[in-house]
Amino acid sequence: MSRTEISFQDTKICLDQDTLGLEITSRGERWRVADSYRPYFCVDGEEIRFDSAGKKEHFAWKTGVGTGIRSVFTGFSIGGKEDAMSFQTVIWIEYATQDVFFELTPLQEAEAIVGNFYWPGPMEFTSRRRDWYSLISLMQGLLIPNDWEYAVDRVTFDGQMCSAGSYMPWFGQVRPGASYIAIVCDPWDAGYQVEHPAGSDYCHLSVRWLPSLGKLAYRRTVKYRFVKDGDYNELCKVYRAYAREKGLVVTLKEKAARNPLVDRFIGSAIVHTGIKNHVSPDSAYYDREHPEKNDSVTPFGVRERQARRLKEMGLEKVYLHLDGWGEPGYDNQHPDYLPACGEAGGWEGMKRLAESMKEMNYIFAIHDQYRDYYFDAKTYDGEFSIVSPQGQKPDFCRWAGGWQTYICATQAPLYLKRNFTEMFRHGIKPQGTYLDVFTCNESDECAHPWHRMTRKECIEYRKNCFDFLNANDILPSSEEAADWAIPSVVTAHYGPYEFMLAPKKDPMGIPVPLFNLVYHDCVVLPWLMDADQPQGDYMLYALLNGGAAYLNFELEGEALSREVERYRIVAQLQEKVARSEMVRHEFLDAAGRRQKTVFGDGTEVEIDLDKSSYTIRYAG
Repeated sequence: MSRTEISFQDTKICLDQDTLGLEITSRGERWRVADSYRPYFCVDGEEIRFDSAGKKEHFAWKTGVGTGIRSVFTGFSIGGKEDAMSFQTVIWIEYATQDVFFELTPLQEAEAIVGNFYWPGPMEFTSRRRDWYSLISLMQGLLIPNDWEYAVDRVTFDGQMCSAGSYMPWFGQVRPGASYIAIVCDPWDAGYQVEHPAGSDYCHLSVRWLPSLGKLAYRRTVKYRFVKDGDYNELCKVYRAYAREKGLVVTLKEKAARNPLVDRFIGSAIVHTGIKNHVSPDSAYYDREHPEKNDSVTPFGVRERQARRLKEMGLEKVYLHLDGWGEPGYDNQHPDYLPACGEAGGWEGMKRLAESMKEMNYIFAIHDQYRDYYFDAKTYDGEFSIVSPQGQKPDFCRWAGGWQTYICATQAPLYLKRNFTEMFRHGIKPQGTYLDVFTCNESDECAHPWHRMTRKECIEYRKNCFDFLNANDILPSSEEAADWAIPSVVTAHYGPYEFMLAPKKDPMGIPVPLFNLVYHDCVVLPWLMDADQPQGDYMLYALLNGGAAYLNFELEGEALSREVERYRIVAQLQEKVARSEMVRHEFLDAAGRRQKTVFGDGTEVEIDLDKSSYTIRYAG
């Protein structure tokens, strides 16, 4: 066995040149890549191992900032013939931090369209102990104990980063006395792998590199920081410091300085309602047994009266999010959504609602959408849908509007500006706008020669849409809480725990607020308020996370009064802590049913999910 070793201070890297097995010693603790792992990449479903290269060379790597090992791989057989493809890996220790960087760089691209690269591999992480656990940034966050009885097997968007599958581009593992965080520095073409079979005693976590327009294309980097005695709170703070360096930590205080409407928004009751629904017979949601349920219209004036009722009940802050305000109806004919729904009152009815909200000092916000591209949209042109490197266009029929594809994001800012300019001409200027799916769904790439676009560029075009809203003093929001959008958005539809979307399924782990431990003071996340749920009263999670509360203003009588009372409990705390960092989260019992959070102003919140109780201790 031939080994290459490199070290700096108390960090050492040892590479097996034959198997490409890896061992790292850092801060007195040893970590090694799982024995079963061999690095590989895919081409047309074929797995090609790095060690199958016709030529493998290993060199010492030393620069002014670090030292490590460089390996070059050439001479691969792809599709039964030798390909000119070559690439290099560099594993190196940074002098300033002792962080270990893994870099994968193309030297000569493959002739074929390549698939995913799987490198570096998962750390060996085997133990029956519950205090060995893994962390993934799946939605709000998930902690997976090694002895977890259920399989981790349904990760949203297959763990693709910059989506609901990974709000933040990192994962980590913690064992007694040691932990690490792996931060993916190029997240737009990346995902993570997680393997924990039901009843097993291990969890494997690793990065997956997606091709960019069919090629490796550019250097891919993930950095590992190894921490002595750190838990998930410390790993979150490591990432917060990294995010601050990258300009992602933009606080609500900073956003309020640009737009004072942010301060009015904090503490608002989040009212999510609609105007027009139309479900196409082609849609998966079409009700064939009760076809009359597929179409409905509620006049703008009804929504105004419902909002005024809240004012009469003494609510000072309300954020009205309006779905289905356009003539086609909710989730129909985007991006050609105008004019305002005629059956509900048209432009004049929508304008009266907006003016009434302003009169009550409430915030008027609308839903909009610039990814779904419906075939029956007035200006639909297939030349502007996304095209894969293989020349394929997606088409499907799920949502209310029926058959659709995806519009290339190069066009999204143009359509948004067109639509909002027309809305402004009719005297309507919403104070908030929700751009659907941008922060939830994975980013797209497009190989069409007229508008080629990488996933990284897709994210920039989506940000351009948010920035147009900011430039017009409109509070931007989207579906979930991907951190690439944090500098541009103020709120989101929600930032839930994974179990909240499938409460009756076997849980994949223990919910933990990883995202809020990093970004609580940067974005307002509303919480569902359902009281009767298997995991407990959801209002308790709203309190634990110092978030906002949804309010259903279509309720009547005592039910509405109770809804308002619960909202006020959440809003009082939110007004206090929204601008404060969440500095710590703790589980107070082994089952995780009692939990505690601490905020930067000294406020502490404890919840008991079994007793449906809470305690709030304000500082001072």
